[in-house]
Amino acid sequence: MSEENTTSYYYSENNTGFTPTYMGDVKDFNKVFLTTLYSLVFIMGFIGNGLVVCVLVKHRNQCNLTDICLFNLALSDLLFVFMLPFYSHYVRVGQWTFGDFMCRLISGSHHIGFFSSIFFMVVMTLDRYMIIVHAHRVARYRTKRASIILTVLVWMLSLFVSLPDFIFRKAKEQESQGVECDYPEESKVWERYSLFTTNVLGLVIPVLVMVGCYSRIIPTLMSMRTAKRHRIVKLIICIVVVFFLLWAPYNISLFLKFLLEKEIILNDKVLDENIRLSITVTEALAYTHCCLNPIIYAFVGEKFMRRALQLLKKLVPGYSRDLTDSSFRRSSVMSRGSEITSSFKL
Repeated sequence: MSEENTTSYYYSENNTGFTPTYMGDVKDFNKVFLTTLYSLVFIMGFIGNGLVVCVLVKHRNQCNLTDICLFNLALSDLLFVFMLPFYSHYVRVGQWTFGDFMCRLISGSHHIGFFSSIFFMVVMTLDRYMIIVHAHRVARYRTKRASIILTVLVWMLSLFVSLPDFIFRKAKEQESQGVECDYPEESKVWERYSLFTTNVLGLVIPVLVMVGCYSRIIPTLMSMRTAKRHRIVKLIICIVVVFFLLWAPYNISLFLKFLLEKEIILNDKVLDENIRLSITVTEALAYTHCCLNPIIYAFVGEKFMRRALQLLKKLVPGYSRDLTDSSFRRSSVMSRGSEITSSFKL
């Protein structure tokens, strides 16, 4: 969902002065751990987000702003996971074998998938805030045309933020290291740019927006006679907590790596080893977020679950779950409460 892939860190020149034997231990660990995790994330992310796309395409005539954002969120996560097999091969082989053009294309697409996924989550948060806290004021602006314009702007912003990867990354030969896909020495300034955008646009701003919006949404929900307000509040808390817990450790690890390379903190062998392993583990955990997005934003929704079950009934022979089960029936609530809960039920 990454900003600076760890493969360029592990297979780049040894800037810390530690021995190749020591570096080989980290590489061997990554070959097993990252390759396995990348494969699992690819499979689960493809299945979950693919189902979201299929359901929303099938019901495209009934979509609203929330559905359009959810559709694009799933596309973003699919773009993100489609790049993982290339990085899995990169880790396993120990060098980049796909050439210069693919180096730029894969790196740039990887970043577009990451940033667009984050941005669409922010848009969905702002949309929920507006429709719950300022419902009567913004209802007439939530048109399909406005949704499409907003979608185009998000994708353009994601492309703009990711442009340095398309322009400056190269497949370059390193002595005794093979070919790596990274920024050349004359463009190393873009590594700082990548770190900045990853931390600020990928974590700090989204968390601030989520906390700010949901801190206003929760009191508003609790003051309403909405039958399922407690369930919705739990979902809100889950969204923020899961996002922060999965992405914050990875961003912190990247920042510590930056401080170590610039010798702002003591360049110690043990600390360097811990940071390298920390990046590996936290990156793998952060990537699982694209697998959880369909569960958090779609599969917990009653309307979406009904549509998914209907689609599975058609696609899977012998699948005959009762779609009229009482667990999928809507509760009777006030008109405004029904509109609000529908934005969470999807």
